[in-house]
Amino acid sequence: MKKLLFVLLVLASGMTISFAQVKRVVADKIIAQVGDKIVLHSDIINAISDFKRQGEELQLPPNPECSFLEGQLIQKALVLQAEKDSLPVTDDEVDAALDNQIRGFIQSYGSREVLEEVAGRSVYQLKEDFRAAIRERKLADAMRAKILENIKVSPIEVKAFYDKIPKDSLPFLESEIEVSQIVVQPKSNVDVDEYIIKQLYDYKRQVESGAKKFDQLAKLNSDDPAVKENGGQYSLNRNDKIFDPAFLAASFKLKEGQISPVIKSKFGYHIIQMVSRSGDDAVVRHILKIPPVTDGEIQLGIQKLDSIRSKLIDRSLNFGEAVEKFSDDENSKFTGGAIQNRMGSSYLAIDQLPDKDLVLAIKNLKPGDYSKPQVFVNEKQVKAVRLILLKSRSVAHRENMKDDYNRIAQQALDEKKGAILQKWFHDHLSSYYIWIDRDFANCSVLADWWKFSAKN
Repeated sequence: MKKLLFVLLVLASGMTISFAQVKRVVADKIIAQVGDKIVLHSDIINAISDFKRQGEELQLPPNPECSFLEGQLIQKALVLQAEKDSLPVTDDEVDAALDNQIRGFIQSYGSREVLEEVAGRSVYQLKEDFRAAIRERKLADAMRAKILENIKVSPIEVKAFYDKIPKDSLPFLESEIEVSQIVVQPKSNVDVDEYIIKQLYDYKRQVESGAKKFDQLAKLNSDDPAVKENGGQYSLNRNDKIFDPAFLAASFKLKEGQISPVIKSKFGYHIIQMVSRSGDDAVVRHILKIPPVTDGEIQLGIQKLDSIRSKLIDRSLNFGEAVEKFSDDENSKFTGGAIQNRMGSSYLAIDQLPDKDLVLAIKNLKPGDYSKPQVFVNEKQVKAVRLILLKSRSVAHRENMKDDYNRIAQQALDEKKGAILQKWFHDHLSSYYIWIDRDFANCSVLADWWKFSAKN
C-alpha cells in the first residue's frame, strides 16, 4: 500500500463518484471483491477519467489503474468494517452529499438541462443512481475517521519529519495568499420590486390571453442565465433540494398549463408555468426577474461595511463574529469567510481567486489589512459589496519550518495517519474474503492484498 496517502486523498475528495458511471461501458466485468462488495472495471476507468478532468491539482501515479483499484479495495474494506461496527450514516447525510454532487455536475456542464441531456436521465434518476455509492463513501469516511480519531503530531514529530527530507528535495513554493471576505447583498428598493411584480403579472396575462407564448417571453425577458439554452424550462422532482423551496412549493401547486402568481425566491421574482406532471416529477417553465439594486442601496451596503471595518480595526469586533452576523455570502459564510479552492484549501495562487476585481482589491494590502468596501458583481450577476481581509501573503520560496510550519505539520500528520491506516489494514486484511482478477497480478501496490487473496 505504498500509494495509500494518494489513494485516500482521492477517496476523500469524492472523485470516486463518477458522472461517467451513468453511462456504463457495455463490456464490463468484475475485477475484484472484498467480502460481498464487488469492484467493476468501469468503476476504475470512470474514476480515472473524472480525476483527469477535475483533479488537476494532483498528479496521476504510475499505473493509475492499479492505484485506483487499491482505492476501491480500501473503500470496500472500510465499508465492511463500518457495517460490522454499526457506524451511523443517516439519509439526511446521504441526501446532502447527493445534492452537492449534482450541484458539481451542473456547474461542470453549465446547466441542469445540459446535464440531463448528456446523461439521458433526470436529476432525480441520477441521484438514485448514485445513492448507493454515496452511502458507501460516507460509511468509508466514518470508518476512516474512527480509526484516525485523536491522531495528532507534536512539534518534535514535525521537526523530525522535516529533518528527514533531503534539502535538495524540498519543494519550491509559488506565492500564495489567504483571503477572507464579508459580503453584503443590498436589498432592492420597494418601488423597484413592485415594478418587477407588475411586469411579471403582465407577462402572465399575455400568455393566458393567448397573445404570447410563455417560452418566447422567457427568452426575451427572463434574467435566468440558462434561458438561452432551455427557454426557461426545468425538470423537477418534489424531493429535489437543489431548487429553492419556495420555487418547488409553488410549482407543485399548479395543474398542467396553469401559471402561478408571482412568487419570491432567494434569486428574485418568478412566474411559473406547469408544462407536465407525473406524480412527484414535473416539467415547468419560469420567467425570473432580478430586481436591480440602485446606487442608494449600494451606498447603504458600503456604509454598513465601513462601520464593520472600523470595529474590526479597533478590535471591538473580530472577523469570525462579523462573518457570522453580517455576511450574506452562502459559500464563505460557513468557512469563517475564507475563500477556498475546489480541494478545500484556503491557500490560493493569484489565478485561483474568483474574479479580477478581487485581485486588484488586495494588490496593496499587507497581511492583516482590511480593504475598503468594494462593489462587485456576484455569481448571480447581481451587484453586491464586500470587505476583504488579506490573512497572509507568501513570497515564492523554498519550503522551510519558519514560513511553512502549518503546511509541514499537515504533511507530517498525513504521513502518521497513513502509517496508522496501513497498520490497521495489515492487521485486518486476513479477516476478509479477497479476490482480485489475475489481469492485475503485476500491480506492485496490491502486494499486501495479493498475499491474502491467494489464501481464498
